[in-house]
Amino acid sequence: MDTTHSQPEPPLCVDLDGTLVKLDTLHQAVLSLLRRAPLTLLNLPRWIKLGRAHTKHQVAQHAPLNVATLPYNQALLAHLKQQKASGRQLVLVTAANERTAHAVADHLQLFDDVLASTETHNLFGSAKRDALQQRYPTFDYAGDSPSDLPVWQAARHAILVNPHPKARATQPADLLIEERTPPLNTLMRALRIHQWIKNLLLFTPLLLAHRITESIPLTQTLLAFLAFSLTASAIYLLNDLLDLAADQHPPRKRNRPLAAGDLQLINGLRLIPLLLLIALPLTLLLPPLFNQLLLLYLLLTTLYSIQLKRRFGWDLLLLTLLYNLRIFAGGAASQTPVSAWLIAFSGLFFLSLALAKRCTELNDLTTQNPTEAHHRERPYQPHQYRPLFRIGLLTALLSGLVLTGYLLSDKVQQLYSQPHLLWGLLPLLLFWLLRIWQRVLNGTLHDDPLVATISDPITYCIALLICLLVHLAS
Repeated sequence: MDTTHSQPEPPLCVDLDGTLVKLDTLHQAVLSLLRRAPLTLLNLPRWIKLGRAHTKHQVAQHAPLNVATLPYNQALLAHLKQQKASGRQLVLVTAANERTAHAVADHLQLFDDVLASTETHNLFGSAKRDALQQRYPTFDYAGDSPSDLPVWQAARHAILVNPHPKARATQPADLLIEERTPPLNTLMRALRIHQWIKNLLLFTPLLLAHRITESIPLTQTLLAFLAFSLTASAIYLLNDLLDLAADQHPPRKRNRPLAAGDLQLINGLRLIPLLLLIALPLTLLLPPLFNQLLLLYLLLTTLYSIQLKRRFGWDLLLLTLLYNLRIFAGGAASQTPVSAWLIAFSGLFFLSLALAKRCTELNDLTTQNPTEAHHRERPYQPHQYRPLFRIGLLTALLSGLVLTGYLLSDKVQQLYSQPHLLWGLLPLLLFWLLRIWQRVLNGTLHDDPLVATISDPITYCIALLICLLVHLAS
């Protein structure tokens, strides 16, 4: 009679950073510390001097992560749940600090054992291999990094999860688990290329002065557009790095490449100076005033990312100023004067859109639980919705009043042969703005008005009519 029994599977040991979680938890904790308590980072050189294990311990103590919102690798999680259901022992083994590791294990409720770095011992590379061999005679290992090579070589089976190219080239995989987005798509989303549409405002002075066909001013404005857009993308990356924890809560923002772990935090950090260095040669070809305005934009947007976005009212004023700054920068690049009428209209128009964005976010807050609202880290509360709505609607109507003043001005008579046709712009503008606010009231407006605009067919129809009226009036 056959009395042989199948041998139980050896433990499946799983790495944390870059494997179970798609980003580096230490990097996220340091960024959180930079955002919440930047002066604490003055201790970083002293911590580093005392070793990596001590550094991880201190960072984990000062900046504990909300492990429930970390971007977990869902493909790996599905595999682990399957293995757990079959009765297999699962072990979380990581160079991350034990505080973070135990928090993740407690949240997932999958792991039977946890091995992690302590205040005095860094469980990295060969140290991780030695710890596993001491505890488990045979084991399988899931990791992603070239630093995992010693562990894979000691393991029965090597499971590669979203592997680094060097790890993939060096270590054959018994099982490959990948959950990635295409790199080009990730980069485009991280740079927020669609937001470059805002920088078309640089062409406004050229268009309104009827100089768009002049080659030199047009070329200068094109260069300014590229420089401005590259600088803006650098700021978007900085903003996303500083807002990482907050972005991992809302349904839409948690899919941003950095928050989702599709772009590694260290790579996002490296892209910032790279983009600014690419923009630098372009600025050298443009007038000094443009460079000064671009530097002012860089300073103001950095200030917004670090502090002012969490100041009630100041964020709205600064966002409005930044739109007008684009118009001034376009005028400086092409050396075209900017009309006071344009600045007044632009200020009211974009203030109205900024208020629409805040009101939409406050609408969303009513469907979130208190924890979600807390992690949003914005100064606006649902009870402020009504006054903000009224102010936003008022600024929309006032922008129409400013447009009326411009249409009655001598400037219009000088620039257009049939200026009476331009009066058709007023009902088109008011219809579009009031429609935006109607969508805010109905709760159907996207929380980014730019996305709402470029995805709205009616907006394109109105834009076409406006272009037709301006052409006929010229």
